[in-house]
Amino acid sequence: MLSPRLVLCLLITYLVWGTTYLAIRFTLESFPPFLMMGSRFVCAGLLLALWLRYRGAAMPTLRQLRNCAVLAGFLLVGGMGLTAVAEQTISSGATTVMIGAMPIFGLFWGFCFGGRPRWYEGLAIALGSLGILLLTGGAEFRASATGVVALLTAIASWSFGSQIARHLDLPRGAVAFAAEMLLGGAILLAISAALGEPWPRTVSSQAWWAWVYLVVAGSLVAFSAYMYLVANVSPTISSSYVYVNPPVALAVGAWLGSEQIAPQTLGAVALILGALAVLSLGTWRGARAVAAT
Repeated sequence: MLSPRLVLCLLITYLVWGTTYLAIRFTLESFPPFLMMGSRFVCAGLLLALWLRYRGAAMPTLRQLRNCAVLAGFLLVGGMGLTAVAEQTISSGATTVMIGAMPIFGLFWGFCFGGRPRWYEGLAIALGSLGILLLTGGAEFRASATGVVALLTAIASWSFGSQIARHLDLPRGAVAFAAEMLLGGAILLAISAALGEPWPRTVSSQAWWAWVYLVVAGSLVAFSAYMYLVANVSPTISSSYVYVNPPVALAVGAWLGSEQIAPQTLGAVALILGALAVLSLGTWRGARAVAAT
């Protein structure tokens, strides 16, 4: 049975991460994408680094900092930076539904690293691919080829970074995330400057509060809750947010963002969640079989 603290951490990852994509859309009303993401991660990383320094956390080595920079390039620059680019033309709800297929992309990279597909992984890929095709066939995606390419590249980048993270020497715990946010944020700001993104002359109150929400709730609170789950529950439970984030994002986007939910999007949600259910069930049964031998 889960303790109250674990239940709270689950709710945080379900609700907070499910709402961050609408917050990203709100911040884009006043900020260009790379400037917004870069400033968000630099601020969050600095706050986390100062807290860790106060707690006496060990400093990372130069090798670990280099690895954090590589990982930040895939996760934060390629993953989150391009997600912000996509959300300039694609609704937050549809974006989250597509990102819900992340484990399917992870399977593909696993095969590239030499993994052999199991039957349930092949079925999950087939169902997830159908969901993605159905989603991208909708009018919203057909009208924004740039947004589709940016979003697919973002998902591929994030899932690839998640794969190579297992093979890199990284600092322990939150020190790694603080370093990744600071380095990734700096790279995003450099890209923003190279592209000539303008600093906003005025920032709406909605965009400002959405930015603060991304820094505090999205980057600090939710990630800390997720790391606590990773350390204390099974991978199936800690990653269960991928089931809940798409419906939460669709509901919040329709409620607070006046976003329209297309029938194709609901069908894609069903297929993608079905693929994740097949994948999780197969992984759970495989783990039980190994434990029984």
